[in-house]
Amino acid sequence: MLQWRTYARVMALPAPNPDRTCLVTGASSGIGEEIAGQLAGRGLGVTLVARSEAKLQALAEQLATRHGVRAEVIVADLTDETSRNRIAEVIDDRGLQVNVLVNNAGFSTMGPVSRSDPAAEVAMVRTDVEAVAHLCSIFLPGMVERRSGAVLNVASTAAFQPLPGQAGYGACKAFVLSYSHALRGELRSTGVTVTVLCPGPVETGFAKAAGISDAEAAEAMPRFMWVPAGAVAKAGVDGMDANRAVVIPGMANRVSAAAGWLSPRSVLVPMVAKRHPSLHKWAAVRAAPAGCPRLSSLRAPLRRLRFALCNA
Repeated sequence: MLQWRTYARVMALPAPNPDRTCLVTGASSGIGEEIAGQLAGRGLGVTLVARSEAKLQALAEQLATRHGVRAEVIVADLTDETSRNRIAEVIDDRGLQVNVLVNNAGFSTMGPVSRSDPAAEVAMVRTDVEAVAHLCSIFLPGMVERRSGAVLNVASTAAFQPLPGQAGYGACKAFVLSYSHALRGELRSTGVTVTVLCPGPVETGFAKAAGISDAEAAEAMPRFMWVPAGAVAKAGVDGMDANRAVVIPGMANRVSAAAGWLSPRSVLVPMVAKRHPSLHKWAAVRAAPAGCPRLSSLRAPLRRLRFALCNA
């Protein structure tokens, strides 16, 4: 019993320390903003990373005032390797060490790959995959050397199945899930933990921003599967503190992830393709006769669908 208690204490979130910080990417809104608030609420200093300086500064001031923690801001474009390297340089210049890394930043393209924007597809892979691996390789050595640290990688329930209509996004999140499991195996007995957070649909206004109506979103994903961003963030931080390997907020999403993982692809993939709202819109475009007014009315939402900010 004593041995179990020691293990549990070592594997929990690191204790607050004035020269340590929790690095949170994609912290300007949504799940990332909520995770930063959860960490600051536990007395941990935070370093907020995103491209929107004004939003980050406002959040940093709010967290510092409310929780009395050191809240730093670093503006960075995670699609750019030089910008990612600069994050480590700035943290070092400020006399800080990263003891919690939250790889939350990510976005999704939508629609069929055959009609995709190549630049957007590459940017998605650089943000959702390359940045995760790069930041882990930068900050994990220090955590292992200090024998203390925690990593929270944000994936999605899309990681458990192919996702026609968001093919690249689903594949990116499958990488994050597999990568996190592998890291966890490598880091056993080092004092460093790895948790992967796999939310389902999240209430952050994503559907509206992507050009999908509430009715279309509800048809593809029933309302009982949707979870508020704050609840997702709390589940992720609680899971990281408890050294859980995988966190899937919401019972319905846990069932859905298990079904997606176990279902034969020959049955699952056509079913998903039939229900995905972005593929519905492209099908309508293909079916529209030349000069049809319906075609022009769909162009604007389809452009938003091709490069939409994603929750996870």
